[in-house]
Amino acid sequence: MTEVFLRRLSRWQAEQQRESVADLYVAAYEEVPGAQSPGRGGFLRRFEEDVQRPGFDMIIAGDPFLVGCAYGYPPGREGEWWHGFRGAATDGTEELAASDRVFALAELMVLPDRRRMGIATRLQERLLARQEADLLTTLIAATNTPAAAAYTSWGWTRSHRPPTAPAPVEGERMEAWTRRPAG
Repeated sequence: MTEVFLRRLSRWQAEQQRESVADLYVAAYEEVPGAQSPGRGGFLRRFEEDVQRPGFDMIIAGDPFLVGCAYGYPPGREGEWWHGFRGAATDGTEELAASDRVFALAELMVLPDRRRMGIATRLQERLLARQEADLLTTLIAATNTPAAAAYTSWGWTRSHRPPTAPAPVEGERMEAWTRRPAG
């Protein structure tokens, strides 16, 4: 197995890689038990919006071909994505949101044949290490037990109250997960 290198992409570079990232997205979700995907078109529409958000940050993993990526952004005080976490996380969340001290991990994906090699761990650690947030958030499909197990092992905690944001796939129930940054 070849070594996997991580690289941070600028907003412009991320936009230039959109088709490769969409290919990765489709491949990453087509075989995940319990995961539903909005499809390539749905992902590309969401990615186009996400890459324009203030504070967007993205890390890719390659060998040299793209095998994984993680990206996110501060959802902002009034961001649509944040509303999925209103009342869904731990005490103090509202105050953190009001002061823009939250970072949302919007996507973390690795090719199926490259999973369980520590790539996702490295991607999320590298992405989150330079964020100046007091709370990290993400949404995970309630049926995606492999993702829930991975996030649990990384110190994330599932909220007991449901998010209010619409799921990427109609009818899919999402769960809000949070973590405090290391250090």
